[in-house]
Amino acid sequence: MIKALKAASIIVIILCFGCKSTNRIASSGELNNKFSSKQIIKAHTNSGANFKTLQARVKASYVQGDQSQSHTVNLRMEKDKTIWINSFLSVVRVKITPEKVGYYNKLDNTYFDGDFSLISDLLGTELDFKKVQNMLLGEALFNLEDNSYSADIHEKSYVLQPKEQNKLLEIFLLFNPTHFKMDSQQLWQNLKHRMLQIDYKSYQEIDKQVLPKSIEITATEENYATIIDMEFKSITLDGDLRFPFRIPSGFEEIVIK
Repeated sequence: MIKALKAASIIVIILCFGCKSTNRIASSGELNNKFSSKQIIKAHTNSGANFKTLQARVKASYVQGDQSQSHTVNLRMEKDKTIWINSFLSVVRVKITPEKVGYYNKLDNTYFDGDFSLISDLLGTELDFKKVQNMLLGEALFNLEDNSYSADIHEKSYVLQPKEQNKLLEIFLLFNPTHFKMDSQQLWQNLKHRMLQIDYKSYQEIDKQVLPKSIEITATEENYATIIDMEFKSITLDGDLRFPFRIPSGFEEIVIK
């Protein structure tokens, strides 16, 4: 995991919804201890976001070691196709598609144009476009149909975990009983002493869509931690959006080894 201010700035920009139709959602659903894993998975699948495009402002801050930073960025999404992020005065711009990750920073004249190794390296776990999109939408990182899960209850959430945990990667998924979006996603790599925890502190309703309002991401390796808080504001759905991206000439490429 990269332990530098530049790396922390990249992670804030990459991971980083209100409008008159926005309503904060209170978690008031009652837990049912007879709910099976299949019922939870079906309810979660049915709660999935359904839009063509999304535009929002995201306030993202992080603490990494003794350093901290805050950014407000513009986020645009074309569901399943593009995630586009632009900072103030277009100093930093990111474009993520299922095929590649593009990024440039005019402050230090650097760029990245390649696979998902940049994001995966920063968070310490293998990611792809679908996982990044699901992370931002409060949906499970993994295809829940690909495994068998046991169901339980922990405090105010339903909990799923694989019936046979992988020794290299243990997974714990917590679901909100009100709308069945994620309350928390926890990935443990015990052999590498790595942990990624994504906590969804609150949700909001935008045009009958349930979307995250506040997310906290904690990535640790050994005794080193990066904590990222994101607040999503001013969301609009299904507008006509553009996703311009061109790496300026003369910039130095970021190489992930």
